[in-house]
Amino acid sequence: MKNWWRKSPKPIPHAVSNPARPEEATQTAGAEHVLRRLEWSVIRRLDGLLQGDYRTLMRGAGLDLADLREYQHHDDVRHIDWNVTARTNIPHVRVFTEDREMAAWFLLDLSPSVDFGSGLQRKHHVSAEFVTVLARILTRHGNRVGALLYGTGVDTVIPARAGRRHVLHLLHQMLDREAAAEQPKGQSAASATRLDDLLRAGANVVKRRSTVFVVSDFISEPGWEKPLAQLATRHEVVAVRLLDPLELNLPDLGLLTLRDAETGEQLLVDTHNPGFRKRFAAIAAQREADLRATLARVGVDTLELSTDGNLVDAVVRFSELRKQRTRLSAGASLPRHLNRAA
Repeated sequence: MKNWWRKSPKPIPHAVSNPARPEEATQTAGAEHVLRRLEWSVIRRLDGLLQGDYRTLMRGAGLDLADLREYQHHDDVRHIDWNVTARTNIPHVRVFTEDREMAAWFLLDLSPSVDFGSGLQRKHHVSAEFVTVLARILTRHGNRVGALLYGTGVDTVIPARAGRRHVLHLLHQMLDREAAAEQPKGQSAASATRLDDLLRAGANVVKRRSTVFVVSDFISEPGWEKPLAQLATRHEVVAVRLLDPLELNLPDLGLLTLRDAETGEQLLVDTHNPGFRKRFAAIAAQREADLRATLARVGVDTLELSTDGNLVDAVVRFSELRKQRTRLSAGASLPRHLNRAA
């Protein structure tokens, strides 16, 4: 039998993570506590609200015939059932449902900029809760989930598996990163996030068609647009944006020292100056517009999660909008950007 506890003689790029060892019992207990809290406070509410429509969050590659109905002007003519049409003298089309058993992958941006929050929650808290809730909902119905974790690079790959224990392992990995991020940092500047590295690694790891959730604040070096578009041509990609209200508008707090979490650069600003706050808000609004336009252009759905938002409302709204999308036939369109759930 292979000795899984034996250390590798040298680091392996994109190493596959192993289950938690006995000495990690404390962190695992913390992950168990968080998962149970989410199961009671969020997942139980979603079970009642979604009412079996969880499949609209993730669509499989296979198709099952669900029903026949009369042809409508926006329907794809390739779906016309000519036998039924000939018998009734009324055009009918076949309605399909997608196979729900399909792997989902989370490409998780856990870079320093995600460790920010102006209120009770930070962006990485929102990320961990969203991933845990969605992974638990999907794995309960036989779907498999996997993840790639990005810090200063893609350093952890969690293979796609099902079951509560696997979700617990994924949550533990994220909480372990949060604990490391909260430790005192040295003075050395961190490197800027390169989201394209995460996206290219995801394209290399995820071979079969899957649903891919890119969970990030999209604060990154440029160049991630093309890898995201390429990923969307092969997989069903959902961009999950993490944001904080303070990133859009600065309050009047007088003199503040702002520090870039990724580069370490510091800047003294006067938030009492209304002109500065106005310019900050204008630049932030332009960045928001450019980012939303880019995500729409590359052809991915977008879900925005704010640190002051409600996770249940966000997931329900997202489910409803994606259910509407599945009902649209070829040629019909729905705006790719989904409004932020407050």
